[in-house]
Amino acid sequence: MPNACYDPTDDHAPDAPADPFRRRLLSAAILSTAGGALAAAGLPLPALAASTGRASGALTDFVALAVSTADEVRVAPGHAASLLYAWGDPVSAGPVARADAGDDAAAQQQQAGMHHDGMHFFPFVEHGKPSSTHGLMCINHEYTDDGLLHAGGMQDWSAAKVAKSQAAHGVSVIEVKQERGRWQVVRPSRWARRITANTPCRVTGPAAGNPAMRTALDRRGEIILGTLNNCAMGHTPWGTYLTCEENFNGYFKAPKNLSADQKRYGFTESGFGFRWHEHDERFDLTQHPNEGNRFGWVVEIDPRHPERAPVKRTALGRFKHEGATVTLARDGRVVVYMGDDERFEYIYKFVSRDRYVAGKSDTATLLDHGTLYVAHFADDGAGRWLPLRHGESYPGGTLDAANGFAGQGDIAIRCRQAADIAGATKMDRPEWIAVHPKSGEVYVTLTNNVKRGTDGAPGTDAANPRGANVFGHIVRWRESGRDAAAEGFAWDIFALAGDPQAADDSKRGTVKGDAYGSPDGLWFDPNGGLWIQTDVSTSVLNQGDYARLGNNQMLVADVKSGQTRRFLTGPKGCELTGITATPDGRTLFVNIQHPGETASERSNPAAPTAVSAWPANQFPTATGGRPRSATVVITRLDGKPVTG
Repeated sequence: MPNACYDPTDDHAPDAPADPFRRRLLSAAILSTAGGALAAAGLPLPALAASTGRASGALTDFVALAVSTADEVRVAPGHAASLLYAWGDPVSAGPVARADAGDDAAAQQQQAGMHHDGMHFFPFVEHGKPSSTHGLMCINHEYTDDGLLHAGGMQDWSAAKVAKSQAAHGVSVIEVKQERGRWQVVRPSRWARRITANTPCRVTGPAAGNPAMRTALDRRGEIILGTLNNCAMGHTPWGTYLTCEENFNGYFKAPKNLSADQKRYGFTESGFGFRWHEHDERFDLTQHPNEGNRFGWVVEIDPRHPERAPVKRTALGRFKHEGATVTLARDGRVVVYMGDDERFEYIYKFVSRDRYVAGKSDTATLLDHGTLYVAHFADDGAGRWLPLRHGESYPGGTLDAANGFAGQGDIAIRCRQAADIAGATKMDRPEWIAVHPKSGEVYVTLTNNVKRGTDGAPGTDAANPRGANVFGHIVRWRESGRDAAAEGFAWDIFALAGDPQAADDSKRGTVKGDAYGSPDGLWFDPNGGLWIQTDVSTSVLNQGDYARLGNNQMLVADVKSGQTRRFLTGPKGCELTGITATPDGRTLFVNIQHPGETASERSNPAAPTAVSAWPANQFPTATGGRPRSATVVITRLDGKPVTG
């Protein structure tokens, strides 16, 4: 069971734990195996101050689903799911995908990319108000399964196949509209476009022009071709989209003898097997060693101005960005929360130098100047944001030229190394971050970390209390003074995910209600309901520790009581990721990523539907031939808001 916590709608709740050593301890059963280090130290599970009050979030409006292993999307009774936009669908007036994957790169560049991930709905303004029936949608396309993307898979690998793979990455901007109760993509649309791994992007912020950003094709370090491995996202108050580059290292061939910086960012000789370097030499670091520094950034896209190039905002740091969640500080400065999605990596936030004033601020530079911080979670429930400023000194060293940081640009490029010196807390794979719409309380998913506490790896701590963390957990914090720009915070653990029927007590978790593991996507609806999406790897889905948890799923939690209910289950082999809604809450958009994915993450082109045939098996209008990532529309049958 998760800890009791304050009511997030209570404006009088204190900013720090009243007495963390009097809060409920982690149970001896949980600590006996997984958190032995904490038990030995006598450390409690930190908890934010409790209070009474009405629970927030609407969990009484639907009956929870059972777990599912079916090859379909299932939604809670009283709701309906329809298909909106699947891999290969035209963005605007382009061709429809071929069932045999015979499309070339030129066609793919006009179609939905593969592996839908984070997304956001940008409503048009109609009659002076944001529309809930018409707007633009930005959707990330994270990576490709080349076994499905090409008719012959990776056989006879060629420049044409590399070009198509690159065209299937990036972002879609589409126009969507509800007419006669049915949502559809507007075609043609003057706003629609695809941004791919070859789209020119501007570079701004401290790393722009840095020697480590310059290449033979870009001698000034100011223009980068493409964005890739676009995972989670964010959106700004001024109406732009932030797409985040995550596992960029896997696209490059690195030299046999890696530099220390290349090792720190996970480059290898073989990468993830995309083989782009064989026909596009800029992905060969032996020929273009700086090209790898040009990815791993947050990229800003203006959906309403297709003529404007995407912008890589380097002040937000370079790492494996899972997302970029934006809020405002009390004085109007812009705050961006970000996770670095890898084992033992960090949580960051950026605080802008300048304030945002609607209709008056120069938003073109707001994300270029400010302070980048990294989080330290103390065992007593307190926390500090450690500034990664040039010249800043820590017990681990100074962020100066002697440690490889000649200026702030070097800190941005070598962000992980700067965070190492600062002494940040190594987390269990920080994923999505969500900010409560009323309290400003911040939640982060830590999806799992099976290496925590193993030989040679960091041990447990209060924020990451389980060794060999198979199921993951959710941590939350409240900034001091309820100000997002503060340098201090109080934190606790909202839930330890797990299987309540597990034989091993340490794997049962503390979730109230419906169980889940590997929490990933995270989103607050306007009423304060916390929507949780899971990403259980296909290598363990429905087997071993996950044998009883079914396909990946989406749940809703009441953050006061911790009560959690299963709202949606996905088809076989998929991940649930990406969620957004219309302003009136009556339409929810959800992404189904990589249905049919195999344990190797590359399908057999001779048997593309061996694991899943979704969405064509559920929605007759869908192109078949192979499983396809897609955006689905969720509505209530009675027409009321889905979000309560």
